[in-house]
Amino acid sequence: MESALVVLADAVIAALLVVGAAFALIGSWALARLSDFYKRIHGPTKSTTLGVGGVLLASALHFSLRAGHPSLTELLVTLFVFLTAPVSAHLLVKAALALERRARDSEPPPRRHR
Repeated sequence: MESALVVLADAVIAALLVVGAAFALIGSWALARLSDFYKRIHGPTKSTTLGVGGVLLASALHFSLRAGHPSLTELLVTLFVFLTAPVSAHLLVKAALALERRARDSEPPPRRHR
């Protein structure tokens, strides 16, 4: 009975690692392949955060089962990543919009032909 639970736990951990790695790969691919800055920031922010979350969840499950008590380190890291990734992406987009607005405002008005 106990070995069946160990095999099930290992299967869940392996599935979380594969799903997390797949999301991280999709986020990396989006960063490399998408054309626009705003598209590039969206892909990695969403999918890579989920990828890191899956890997950290697998790590927390593994070390919790191994130690016999909950592993809080991975949960704190997950909380930190889930809070900081969207905020940093938001700040990057706001900075890009401000730079575009500043560049647009500093351009001279177009000349009219008479």
